[in-house]
Amino acid sequence: MDAYERIMRNAEEVVTDEEVRELAADPAGKRAYVGYEPSGVLHLGHLLTANKLIDLQDAGLEVVVLLADVHAYLNGKGTFEEIRETAEQMKAQFIAYGLDEDSAEFVYGSEFQLDEEYTLDLHTLELETTLNRAQRAMAEIQGGDTAKVSHVVYPLMQTLDIEYLDLDLAVGGIDQRKVHMLAREELPELGYDVRPALHTPIVADLTTGEGKMSSSEGVTISMEDSTEELEEKVNSAFCPPTADPEGDLENPVLELFEYHVFPRFSEIVVERPDEYGGNISYEQYEALEADLESGELHPADAKGTLASYLDELIAPGRQKLREIRS
Repeated sequence: MDAYERIMRNAEEVVTDEEVRELAADPAGKRAYVGYEPSGVLHLGHLLTANKLIDLQDAGLEVVVLLADVHAYLNGKGTFEEIRETAEQMKAQFIAYGLDEDSAEFVYGSEFQLDEEYTLDLHTLELETTLNRAQRAMAEIQGGDTAKVSHVVYPLMQTLDIEYLDLDLAVGGIDQRKVHMLAREELPELGYDVRPALHTPIVADLTTGEGKMSSSEGVTISMEDSTEELEEKVNSAFCPPTADPEGDLENPVLELFEYHVFPRFSEIVVERPDEYGGNISYEQYEALEADLESGELHPADAKGTLASYLDELIAPGRQKLREIRS
């Protein structure tokens, strides 16, 4: 797998492909980032983009993790002291999960977002961006149903972060697309270059296959889950014997295999008794998907295998949390 293939693996979209190809041709010294609002224990939503950061490190890029304490403050997530304590816990979990600490830079937003130059650029964006345009860029409104001024400022700051972190690639879930498009529109107005953006998929709700998996609604899997809790959640997951359920539903079990497990393991072994066909190994996600479709792989065996591999992935972070809290 060359650098371009590594960068593009499991990407929902890139803007633009030409820019990403140029980046992949000479990745040394190039910087990519994801911003995370410090909001608690890492869950699978965080880890999907973390998988992409690991891909980017493997492709030769430097990665920047923005611990967005100012953004969290604007979203009513606590005092700066509380938010920074949470951010340090998240940093420890990311490293335990597999980010290479030597080629990853962790940055607090408050290290640059309160500086005069940044603030003046922010005010310029406020002057040039309509209220409707800023609202469209908001991925979601946190802390209640009523939009506040801080919620509208939030995406404008995300736009400036791309410049002030000296980035070559912005990474986020597909729900961040509108923010990245705002950045591509507005940064040139400030005299700054546009950067390509890479968007990762959103995993469907674990129990229904609808919408998206959320830590605030429904069921998600996090680093504080015990092995038993993780197994219970996966065993209750929606998993029809197809990758394409009827209607707008998705198969979250297959999505977790594709986006979380196969990028981190070279071989997946489904352990089965001999009377049920014996063990079966997969090196490619597509083969596992095909066997589920054909009936060769039973959904119950898929779930048991998924739980085992997910547990192996989050175990180091779970242990790190226990150490921090002890």
